[in-house]
Parts: sequence; structure tokens; C-alpha cells
Amino acid sequence: MPVIEYKCPNCGSGMVFDGETGTLTCHSCGRQDNIEQLSDPIANQFFSDEDKTLEYHCNSCGAVIMTEEETSATSCSFCGSAVVLGDRLSGKLAPVMVIPFSIPKEEAMKAFRKWCRNGLLTPKDFMTADRVKNITGLYVPFWLYDLDNHIEVHGRATKIRMYEQGDYRYTETRHFEIYRKIRLNYVKVPIDASEKMNDQLMDKLEPFPYDQLKSFKTQYLAGYIAEKYSYTDNELLPRVKDKIKHYIDSYIGSTVAGYNTVNYSDKQINTRLKNSDYVLLPVWMVYYDYNKKVYTFAMNGQTGKVVGKPPISPNKVIAWFAGIWGVSILSLKTISWLMGGGFW
Repeated sequence: MPVIEYKCPNCGSGMVFDGETGTLTCHSCGRQDNIEQLSDPIANQFFSDEDKTLEYHCNSCGAVIMTEEETSATSCSFCGSAVVLGDRLSGKLAPVMVIPFSIPKEEAMKAFRKWCRNGLLTPKDFMTADRVKNITGLYVPFWLYDLDNHIEVHGRATKIRMYEQGDYRYTETRHFEIYRKIRLNYVKVPIDASEKMNDQLMDKLEPFPYDQLKSFKTQYLAGYIAEKYSYTDNELLPRVKDKIKHYIDSYIGSTVAGYNTVNYSDKQINTRLKNSDYVLLPVWMVYYDYNKKVYTFAMNGQTGKVVGKPPISPNKVIAWFAGIWGVSILSLKTISWLMGGGFW
């Protein structure tokens, strides 16, 4: 069946993944099942394009499940049952691995409020009322790339030495031809594959703890929303190449340290894709309503790192700059007083 629900064998209630315990849990009777010991209902199943379901029905109440085309796990809007859409997680759409949530919803809210209160330039009343419009646990589709880079660099460099002899000051400049042949391997470079998600926001959530990657099972999605990828690994290959360019340039720069000037005449970078894995990574999306405007924040569902742009208080900004300017004036007067040996 394309629609998968997990019912408690003890009481028949719906079971969901509990990030705090890492188990498939029934909140009614307290039963907890180790997911690693459970079989996946869609294991070894393949749904062809002809088998794709156009309309899904909840197994618990029979209601039509309203969902967007990219959604692969959600909940029934009528009875709240957690459902997984199996035909959107098979074949080419089957994730290889998943990093499960480890931060439950309540802890995510506490961490978000603490993060907001630490904002030095946010308005004082930013967190005085409960303005969280919605918080959603979302498994975001990512491609993890393993890349092999062959690099050749040609250029010219100089070393400059200044010295004095008698009444004369000399500048000695030595010129060098430089050549570097480098091989760099990058593993598990993440690129989010969802058209909906803000790329910059997702990039700033890094790093994810890749030692927590587990073989994919649909049980990890129960109780959360999951998206399937919008772009293939080949379609996103130019973006991942652009992402590692900064790291490659930094590494090249480290190999020519010690010169006063370096100018490259030729730089050849040949990047080869060794492997790409389709994975789901945990993100808490927080939508915050303040002064009739919705602010979007994202939290790493494993590390608790929060990213996003909160509102800025103009008065705090002015006070901050005034404080910086005051410290600068104070420092200048202190230096003047010390050099002059008197009072200001």
C-alpha cells in the first residue's frame, strides 16, 4: 500500500519517531520499538510511474490526504495520523540514508527562544509574547557529494627583503616561477535538493553530524514532514563545484605561503564526481510573527544551530554605534594623555 501508518501493537494508537529516545514510540501506552530491529514496509518494493497514486487516503479515517507533489511524509489533516507515502520513497526516489531528529519539538522551542533573547540588536519585546506562528519538523532532501579534484597551478611570486648598509637602504626583490600539482578529495559535501528551501539558509545550518547517518527506514519519518528531491545530483553538480571553489583556492594559497606577492598565470581545476548519495537531513522550520511580518528561521535538528534574520531595533543599533564611537574617543584620549603626560 502506498500509504503507510504505524499502529501500536498494544493499543492500536498511532506511533511516531521520538527523536529524544531514537525509537518508534506510542505516546498513548508508552511502547517503544527499536527501529533498527524493525523491517521497512517498502523494502525491496518498487513503484513504477504507472503505479504512482494520484489521490491518497488515510488508513485510519479514510479522509483524502491533501499534500503537495514533493511531500513524502506528512499527517492526516482530519485525524492527525502520521502517514508515509511509500511510492514517493521508492526506486530513484529512495533515500540511501537519513540523519534522524535528536531534538524534540519542546526542546527546539526552548532553544529558539533562548537564541532570540541573545540577540544584541533585536527589539526588547521580540520574545515577550508567544508569536511563533508555526514550528515544523522537516526532513529536507540533500545530495552528499564525494569529489575528486586534480589541480595544476602556474604563476609567479616574489620575495622582498629590505636592509641597510651604511647610509643606504636597499630593497632586494627575488622572482620565482611557481608550479603546483595538487589532488584534493572532498567527501559528503551537502547540497539541498528542495526547490522550496532557501539555499543560503540551508548552507548556514551546516555542519550536520554525518557520523549519525543511518540506513534509511520509513519509520524515522513517522510524525514528521518529509520532502522528496526537486533536482537530481547531476543538475546540482555545478552548484557543488562552485561551493568547493573557495576551499580549493584557500588550499592553493596555503601552498604558496611565504611569498610577498603571488600572481597566477594559469589555474586548471578538474573536478570529478566519485559518488553522490541522496539523504534526508533534519530541520526544524520556525515561522515567527512580529509586527505583522513573518520571519523564517531554521534549526539543525541534530545540533540545535539556529539561522535566520531576526528584526533589528533601530534604537539599539544607534546605541551600539554610539557605544563603539564613545570607546574609540575614550581610547584616543587615553593614548593622547599617556603620550603627553598630562590630563585631558
